[in-house]
Amino acid sequence: MKKQLLSVFSLLVLLTAVLAACSGNGGEAGEDSGSGTKLEFWTFNELHESFYKDMADRWNKANPDKPIQLVANVYPYDDMHNKLLVALQSGTGAPDIADIELNKFPNFLKGVPQLVALNDVIEPEQSNVVQSRLDIYSKEGQYYGIDFHVGAAVIYYNKEILDEAGVNPDDIKTWADFEEAGKQVLDRTGVPMTSLETADLWSLWPQVAQAPGDADFQTAAGELNITSPDMLKALNFQRNLMEQGIAIAAPGGNHHSEEYYGLMNDGGTASVWMPMWYMGRFTDYMPDLKGKMVIKPMPAWEEGQPRSAGMGGTGTAVTQTSKHQDLAKQFLAFSKLSREGNIEIWKQLGFDPLRSDVWDAPELRESNKFTDYFGSDIFDVLTEVKDEIEGVNINEKTPAISDMFRTTALVRILLDKEDPGKVLNEIAGQLK
Repeated sequence: MKKQLLSVFSLLVLLTAVLAACSGNGGEAGEDSGSGTKLEFWTFNELHESFYKDMADRWNKANPDKPIQLVANVYPYDDMHNKLLVALQSGTGAPDIADIELNKFPNFLKGVPQLVALNDVIEPEQSNVVQSRLDIYSKEGQYYGIDFHVGAAVIYYNKEILDEAGVNPDDIKTWADFEEAGKQVLDRTGVPMTSLETADLWSLWPQVAQAPGDADFQTAAGELNITSPDMLKALNFQRNLMEQGIAIAAPGGNHHSEEYYGLMNDGGTASVWMPMWYMGRFTDYMPDLKGKMVIKPMPAWEEGQPRSAGMGGTGTAVTQTSKHQDLAKQFLAFSKLSREGNIEIWKQLGFDPLRSDVWDAPELRESNKFTDYFGSDIFDVLTEVKDEIEGVNINEKTPAISDMFRTTALVRILLDKEDPGKVLNEIAGQLK
């Protein structure tokens, strides 16, 4: 009997240890920073956790009269969002502050949002912030989340390949110019100009969103817009590039696969358009391209039209159940809206910060792995297009639309060569 009790006790101890180890997605859960008012923070990204811990230390030094103790928990992506949604719906167990990824954010704005409006901390800094990155976390004039970055879509060119082909990337102003340059690159080097995603949206969405007006997968009013002329134009353009061999399908279906990294690192294509935050993929996974890549604005559909769009994001929010809402809002604003916080977002995370007034700050010119890789003029590109960064329309229908394109539409149109209009009309009917 004693042996049985001992075995049960040992099993309970083991289970407790395992659960504790799992709760932080591999790291320790509930680690705190500083002392003072306890603020609990949930995220799905360990780098975000590190950033906020550093900002908590900076907050406590700057605000000794109202110190905070930041208790951070890192969970797997889906687990965190599901756990947060349940906690907010039940009214118990939610943290004070939480990261919510862009595609999940609409789920938290349904009905009466269980998040705190942040207008009182956003509006004093609003003139310094790229507005489209506030709008994606808003409802009925209230802002509920603050992003880490602009996510400005840019184009990355392999200058070595373009030089061999006699192409100057500064001469590529429009997508028609891009197509002509691609023909020349392919003819003279045998290398495709670019690759296109068939299982994700980072090739299609920027091209659609950058078109002027209400171009997007949905209108600003939330009406399905996937059969629009702008969507058809982008898909027909991409299919035409593939038929000519100017573009190829990204190995692995997207620009985040090991197969793609290997292809690009070996000079397998001459360019790729992705958001600014993709710089870290180059530095981490394509080291052989260091010193060869240049960053330029995306080509416009027509000269004078927008050359970028804001892509991706994580909105950090304060929950309605927090007992320290004002302090949580102040800390969040300090971390993500202040000049110091935006400079640290670049230094620590390599993201293009929300505040456009720091893009020419000397701190953003200091040597780091990104300037060593791409050169010191990274933010000159952002400054050039800062008034041309088109926003995207996000609402509760966004996840279903995105999934349909990732799993069905792009494969049928780009790989199976089905008629884009037919496919889009069919999918629109299913979504409606």
